[in-house]
Amino acid sequence: MTDRLIIALAQLNPTLGAIKANLDRAREARREAWDADLILFPELFICGYPPEDLVLRSSFVTACRDAVEELARETISGPAVLMGLPWREGANLYNSVALLANGRIEAVRHKFDLPNYGVFDEKRVFNAGPAPGPIAFKGVRLGVPICEDIWTEETCETLAETGAEILLSPNGSPFERNKDDVRLNLVVARVTETGLPMAYLNQVGGQDELVFDGASFVLNADRTLAWQMPMFEEQIALTEWRREEDGWRCVPGEIVAVPENEAETWKACVLGLRDYVLKNRFPGVVLGLSGGIDSAVVAAMAVDALGADRVHCVMLPYAYTSKDSLVDAEECAKLLGVRYDVVPIKEPVEGFLHALRPMFEGTPAGITEENLQSRSRGVILMAISNKFGAMVLTTGNKSEMSVGYATLYGDMNGGYNPIKDVYKTEVYRLAEWRNSLGHVIPQRIITKAPTAELRENQKDQDSLPPYDVLDTILEGLVENELPVEQIIKNTGYDEALVRRIQHMLYIAEYKRRQAAPGVKITRRNFGRDRRYPITNAFRDGR
Repeated sequence: MTDRLIIALAQLNPTLGAIKANLDRAREARREAWDADLILFPELFICGYPPEDLVLRSSFVTACRDAVEELARETISGPAVLMGLPWREGANLYNSVALLANGRIEAVRHKFDLPNYGVFDEKRVFNAGPAPGPIAFKGVRLGVPICEDIWTEETCETLAETGAEILLSPNGSPFERNKDDVRLNLVVARVTETGLPMAYLNQVGGQDELVFDGASFVLNADRTLAWQMPMFEEQIALTEWRREEDGWRCVPGEIVAVPENEAETWKACVLGLRDYVLKNRFPGVVLGLSGGIDSAVVAAMAVDALGADRVHCVMLPYAYTSKDSLVDAEECAKLLGVRYDVVPIKEPVEGFLHALRPMFEGTPAGITEENLQSRSRGVILMAISNKFGAMVLTTGNKSEMSVGYATLYGDMNGGYNPIKDVYKTEVYRLAEWRNSLGHVIPQRIITKAPTAELRENQKDQDSLPPYDVLDTILEGLVENELPVEQIIKNTGYDEALVRRIQHMLYIAEYKRRQAAPGVKITRRNFGRDRRYPITNAFRDGR
């Protein structure tokens, strides 16, 4: 029995499916934490999280097991390891944690409470394990509740009742705004109920739409915060634990301030974009820089994520592109220090119009002709991507994607969209926040009326309500799933307007199904969180 433990918390960024690379990173982390008794890794670290249907491949599960057994053999010396992996027993497949010590796998515990809501569908691929008991390590009984196991009372209560002395919780908890407060309150509840201290370890990094923000922490049994690790950054924290008269206590260590509001949203978007580009091995990104707020914010995020030398901005002007937009786009590119090219689209647009003239003759010009401009831009950006390898970034915000204010195979072209889950009103706040760190977005881009510039004197508010009104309605419809009648009562907005926005939201589902992935920021992003049918005749009160 020992009265002192050094437990390393490895807040790291795995790459999903890169089993050997994740194993090598685990080895590196052990070397960095060589003086620790034990090192804790995030949920399913050896394969990355969430592995989704990859775990249905027997070869994938076998490769994970082989890698963990290889690491276990190395624990004859140095710190022991708590490593997450998919674990098969007979016909059952579990989301598990293994204790690696003394050259072997000494114990395995399985996740008991499988999440099946929002972005999670673990019941699709995993079996729920039995209620876990503590793991004996150096005479200390360690409870290891895995992620969702701490979101309900049962697992932690069972561990406390069966003699656990310290709770170590490996997590793969995706970012959404203000979720760090939710997690802290959750752990406070578990600590209060059990009377045990808890180390909450979360993964960091981007995985497709999801961003894992880290923000790991340790809470003592008296509910005092002993450690707070950073958000959106890798870190290995060596936490010291001592046995006292009333139980184990973590010696207070570093308390890092975590970002809030626009700062955390910006950092989440940047991390998600960076990891999507780098983990998929793109050399850089290319995007259309229109002189508008959305593309300027995305360009700034791309520079923060990848560096100016890996960002290529292209202005694609047509007859309706204003002189202000040309000036603003060029200034923005100069402030960001990126490569900037101008490719006029007059010839391709007129080529399409010429080819279609016999069929379109006698019909009035309208949205079809406007969309040809957007689609010409999309073709050119994709050609640049094909020629030079950079991935196209698309720049539509959540407000536009909600109501279908976007052109398929045009401005929706692209491999990734960092602001896909950011409403338009927040895009403006993000621009102001980023400029407070250093002026990179011209002020006129922030203050001028938003426009797609697809016809003379066009403004977004020709067909949409003001964005503060639109976003309030959308928050009710999308984030809170409120009935139309409740939104009208809450806001006082015109009933016809609210119903029109609901109709636009529903009929744009087919576009969203074809949209590029983008960073999850809100509680209900399109795709993983909010799964509505394309064919949908339902309307509230109808």
